[in-house]
Amino acid sequence: MDVMRDYETELNNRIEFIRGIVKSAGARGIVFGNSGGKDCALAGILCKLACEDTVGIMMPCGSKQNYGSDKTDAVAFAEQFGIETRMIDLTGVKEALVRETGKVTEISDAALANIAPRLRMTALYTVAASEKRLVAGTGNRSEIYMGYFTKWGDGAYDFNPIGDLTVTEVYEFLHYLKAPVSILEKVPSAGLFEGQTDESEMGITYKSIDEYLLTGAACEDDLTILNRYHSTSEHKRKLPVIYNNAE
Repeated sequence: MDVMRDYETELNNRIEFIRGIVKSAGARGIVFGNSGGKDCALAGILCKLACEDTVGIMMPCGSKQNYGSDKTDAVAFAEQFGIETRMIDLTGVKEALVRETGKVTEISDAALANIAPRLRMTALYTVAASEKRLVAGTGNRSEIYMGYFTKWGDGAYDFNPIGDLTVTEVYEFLHYLKAPVSILEKVPSAGLFEGQTDESEMGITYKSIDEYLLTGAACEDDLTILNRYHSTSEHKRKLPVIYNNAE
C-alpha cells in the first residue's frame, strides 16, 4: 500500500473513458448525486473535466447532516471545480412513502435506511431522462467489495468512473486534484441517519479493508467481517436471476 498510483495517467485515462461513454450513448451531459462526500467529489471532478455539461444534484432526505455539513461541503467542492449544482429536497417524498407503506407493513430499520438512496437514484434518473444525461456512479472498490451500498439505490448507474479505486486511493486522487480540505478530512458516512459512520456500522476500518484488497493481508477478526460482508452481499453485484438461465 506504500506505492501510489500514477494519478496523472489515471486522470487522462479516466477522462477519455468518460468521454467515450458519453459519446457512444449519444448523451448531452452527465448527472451525479453530490452528497458532499469523497466519492461523489472525485466522480464529479472527473466527469466535469471530461464533459463540460456535468450537473451535481444535492438531495437532502430527512437527515440534519444533509442540510448542514453535507450541503456546505457539496457546494464548496462544486464551486471550486465549476460544477453546476441543483437541489431536490426529498424529505417530504420519503415521509409520504413511509406513511403510505406503513399502512400495509411494519417497515424494518434496514428497509427504512434504504429508502433515501433509492429515492435519490429515482430523482437522478428523472433528471437524466429529461435532459438526455447519463447517471454517473460514485461507489468505490472498498464499498463494492463489502456490499456497502443500496441495491437499486446508489448501486444503480450508467457508468462508474471510480469503482476500481479503494477508499485509500480515492483520497490519494483527491489530494492530487487538490480537493477542499473539508472533503479530505470528512469522516466517511452515508448520512442515512444521525451520527452514522461507515466504519462503525461495518465494524472494520477502511484501512483494513483496503489492506486486504491491495495486499491480501488481514487479521483473523477482520477476515471474518470481510468474508461475511462479501458473501452476504454477492446478490448486489450480480444481475437478477432469470428462470432457466441461472448459473
